[in-house]
Amino acid sequence: MTKNSAWENYRSLTNARIALGRAGGSLTTSEMLSFRSDHALAKDAVWTDLNIEDLKEQLESIGCSTLSLQSKANNREVFIQRPDLGRVLNQSSIDLLNANKKQYDISISIADGLSAMAIQKHAINFLESLLPKLSSFNLAPISIINQGRVAISDSVGQLLKSKIAIILIGERPGLTSPYSMGIYFTYGPKIGNTDEKRNCISNIRKEGLSYEYAAQKLVFLLTESLRNKLSGVDLKDTFDNRLLKDESTEN
Repeated sequence: MTKNSAWENYRSLTNARIALGRAGGSLTTSEMLSFRSDHALAKDAVWTDLNIEDLKEQLESIGCSTLSLQSKANNREVFIQRPDLGRVLNQSSIDLLNANKKQYDISISIADGLSAMAIQKHAINFLESLLPKLSSFNLAPISIINQGRVAISDSVGQLLKSKIAIILIGERPGLTSPYSMGIYFTYGPKIGNTDEKRNCISNIRKEGLSYEYAAQKLVFLLTESLRNKLSGVDLKDTFDNRLLKDESTEN
């Protein structure tokens, strides 16, 4: 591959591993080292624990009350090996939520998922964009869940009696995206809900969706979800169409 080949131009347009070059029948040394570095970052993202106390302090500094919860996966190794336990709250967490139950519009949970580092990097910045847009809603205290997976938000929402359950969660790392955050929400959260009941906004990170765009999109979908009393595959996402319409009107 020559330095100024067409592949060089393609490579400038994507973070995907293309046009890597070769030395004989192997990758070049620089590309092999880059691969090993990216692989190590992805592994670290999966195995690093969430700093709950730091996250709690940051949330309280922006005026959020919090609840500290734990799944039935009591450590990272169990969480990786037993995904089912990461979807279920332990008994002390259930008791804490029962003591705080009330009729809320929205409950927000934050969980480490498969990249606690994504949560440490993005959750607070995202919430600073989101929460002012939710001032008209009755919000539950924010639940910080240790060793949690997406479906655990259904338990939180059901126990707090919220109309919609939201979870901010670290996404499975890729070789070019070890710190990507995702958001899922469900109307009518209850234990046993399956994935077609959820909506997802993915790839929230510096190289992906901005905090402001993701917050605007989420508020739009939440409003539509409450208006239509549904979520998941039955909730049509027309947010980008509306943005394009607004832009054409302004022009």
